[in-house]
Amino acid sequence: MKSLFMLLFIISFSLTAQEITPGGEVFVPALKSAEQLPVHEWGIAVGLRNAHIAFVTDDDVVTDFVPKLFYEGEHLYLRGEYGGVRFYQQDNYNFSVLGRFRYFDFPAQYQNEFQGTKIDFGLQFEYLFAPNFPLQIELMSDHDGRTYLNNHLRYALEAGPWDIDLGTTFRYKGTEFNNTYYGLGVEDIGSDYDIKVGAQLRYHVVSNLYLMGEANLTRLGHNTYHNPLIASPTQGDLFLGFGFFNDKSSPQPLTLPDNHYLRWSFGWATPSNIGEIIRFNSEKDEYNNRLTSLFYGFPLTETLFTLPIDLYLTGGYAYHIESEVQDPISEYVVAIKAYYTFNWPSRWRFGFAEGLSYVSDLTYIEKTEMQSKEYNGSKLLNYLDFSLDVNLGDLFNKPAMDKLWLGYAIHHRSAIFETSSLFGRIKGGSNYNTVYLQWHF
Repeated sequence: MKSLFMLLFIISFSLTAQEITPGGEVFVPALKSAEQLPVHEWGIAVGLRNAHIAFVTDDDVVTDFVPKLFYEGEHLYLRGEYGGVRFYQQDNYNFSVLGRFRYFDFPAQYQNEFQGTKIDFGLQFEYLFAPNFPLQIELMSDHDGRTYLNNHLRYALEAGPWDIDLGTTFRYKGTEFNNTYYGLGVEDIGSDYDIKVGAQLRYHVVSNLYLMGEANLTRLGHNTYHNPLIASPTQGDLFLGFGFFNDKSSPQPLTLPDNHYLRWSFGWATPSNIGEIIRFNSEKDEYNNRLTSLFYGFPLTETLFTLPIDLYLTGGYAYHIESEVQDPISEYVVAIKAYYTFNWPSRWRFGFAEGLSYVSDLTYIEKTEMQSKEYNGSKLLNYLDFSLDVNLGDLFNKPAMDKLWLGYAIHHRSAIFETSSLFGRIKGGSNYNTVYLQWHF
């Protein structure tokens, strides 16, 4: 189920003939030429989530570092803590497959052992009473098939520099789900419900910079809060952070002549960290573990804070090749990639990407590091990509090769230094030195 969803997620990047406005209205751009491309609603943000722990414990709160990606398209959408692919839609309703962060608020020192914070997968039906007033009904499941039903009612409004999203969620939890996450596998609670009310705020500071905040209050159902493991019938959480989004005060159309790209790469694992790699002190993996990957990307903007920085939304698939110490492994990535171009004397580009990576199984290079640190590894980790490439048309003075770039990149997965329950509350990850060929079209 997860692999199928991630594959659909990547394929959907190519389905962008129409766009969705921030309010949810579908429109067909009047002009899709090289001179002016439709503007995408995009964003990338980070922040800290602070949550009250409802269980009987000496720890009252737990804090998470949370990265978020945003994008609104006809088929694909990313909305911070959830994202999906629409497979059927009409004027006022649609159906999607989606994934959603689900936090398990538990004392941090136990979160690696009991990795309850996950991305759950399921189906969503969305009905629009108005473009900014949707009802979303979701049938969700965790990785072991424990199910629950979400009913979200949201209302979005804009007031000057403020974007405000108000919401109410009624959740019905199946018996197995409730026994696992609120009975911890030892209490037989049975099925139950909870109700959450909350608000999300976004404030436009200047240019592409925004401040973000969120507050939620959850009321647990009768069966759940009367079990002896629960200390309080209510649970609250707060999120504070910042992000980079479209400049709402000065929207700019895209004029990139080449608006999509494909990147093929081949890479070799290394036990060295990023600092060692940058200092050209990379150690070779003794078992020669390798990967090959294919990424597809399309542009979001040509400027960031008025600087000539191109941003792309990119999705990719990496195939970790079988070796004597590991079976073949699939990896799925979604990220936002930034490029800065300079002349020396050919065109060169520095690149940096931030996103999420999910593997079908832990690679050998990650598994051995987790074992050495006595961690349980996590299939979902933060993804970074550092790159440097050169334009082959400039390098060989061949105009026919002007759309080709040859480069080097570090393919990096990590858990952000034990700061996130979403990534298993671990420290470490993996690095691959890769070479790639990128074609823009």
